[in-house]
Amino acid sequence: MPADPALMLARPGHGPATIIPAPTDEQAAIGGPGTLILPAPINAHDHGYGIRTLDFGAPDDALEPWVMGMRLRPRTDPYLEALVGFARLASAGVSGTMHCHNSHNADRLVDEAEQVCKAAGDVGIRLALSCPLLDFDPWAYGGGPERLQPYLTPAQWDHLAPLAPRYRPIAEQLAAVQAVAERCAGPMVDVQLGPIGPQWCSNALLEAIAASSADNNRRIHMHLLESPRQRAWLDQRFPQGIVRYLDEIGFLSPLLAVAHGVQLTQAELELLAERGVQLVSNPSANLRLRSGIAPISAAIAAGVKVALGLDGTGLDDDQDLWRELRLFHLLHDGCGLAPELSQAALFDTVTSVGAQVIGAPVGQDFVAIDYAALMADAVFEDTDAVTAILTRMTAHQVRGLSVAGRIVVADGRLQTVDFAAARAELLAQARQDRPRLLIERDNVAILSDAVRRYYAEGNTGPTG
Repeated sequence: MPADPALMLARPGHGPATIIPAPTDEQAAIGGPGTLILPAPINAHDHGYGIRTLDFGAPDDALEPWVMGMRLRPRTDPYLEALVGFARLASAGVSGTMHCHNSHNADRLVDEAEQVCKAAGDVGIRLALSCPLLDFDPWAYGGGPERLQPYLTPAQWDHLAPLAPRYRPIAEQLAAVQAVAERCAGPMVDVQLGPIGPQWCSNALLEAIAASSADNNRRIHMHLLESPRQRAWLDQRFPQGIVRYLDEIGFLSPLLAVAHGVQLTQAELELLAERGVQLVSNPSANLRLRSGIAPISAAIAAGVKVALGLDGTGLDDDQDLWRELRLFHLLHDGCGLAPELSQAALFDTVTSVGAQVIGAPVGQDFVAIDYAALMADAVFEDTDAVTAILTRMTAHQVRGLSVAGRIVVADGRLQTVDFAAARAELLAQARQDRPRLLIERDNVAILSDAVRRYYAEGNTGPTG
């Protein structure tokens, strides 16, 4: 029997797969008989964890106590950490990612960012680097560390208070972003302003970011309204609503992408759509951190452009964007007789809209999947390829990946870096940090408990 032909799905959801009569050298390098080639997906929101959260002792929890567990991130080489994280994505067929950098040392942000960009280049994927910006309310909304003092013993407070973050002046933070852009920005790297979230930014910082974005035509990437507690606190802090406030200061524009958006209202969705803001959904992270299910059908109906991101916490903790797309599909396709989300809209989240979020071109990167294996048990030969991908595709079926013409994955194997060696070295570094982390675990347990009790009592705003 002749081998199954290679197929091309040029615009998933917008048209059918077609036979490739004469594969190009690039197509032949990543695919071959029995494969299906399509635009490579983009992970539009992530944190580049080489050592994943469960592995460093931060299991799933409600967002606010879980954030305390980020203190347990091992101190490792930022290049190696990013290399392992990016290699996982590339092996799964992902061509580009938004990396929200969590700096180990704010004073070394520029140097760390340069190492992260080098890692992306060595792996061979496109990178948007969201440089962290924050200066407000660490540990507890509505007043910062002092709000937790009633939930700690005097001895605990005396020990932990000096460990609270201290932030650099706004001008210095923005200058660091500019320095990162001067060192790293290029065809494969888009450097962006990265306010962590409005609950952790002063009004002055938010206004300065809006001005910097407009002055430099620089994109902004920000978490927004992820948890119910953020919604409650931001409603107190901004009586007109946080989204309306952001609009008043010129923050909302097509240069802005916001992640999560679980608590967005209909009116806020309509305003985001009017201003051209993109919303990046993170369904697994929202479920794992008990934030809820984002109003995605309403967002798309309102005209918001929606992208998809793993947030470093995919459903199976495996950074599989194909499974994440399936979860996104199933969560938001409605309960009616007709689907609420078109196949075109679903695939646009990980192609054209994802490309906009990370500042990447469209249609230059391709993934090849083992379609013959995916459909080995099919009775009929005319099963729609997009339906098949949405139903059962996983990273295990990825056969090839080309990014900007470079072969990153071939024959199902990463070609650019030695993932196994990098992962082993990273894990060795992390385990060398165990003595410090054992002490830090006690601090995290105390802080997480205090945070949990603080919010359990309904605290979401300032006293007095």
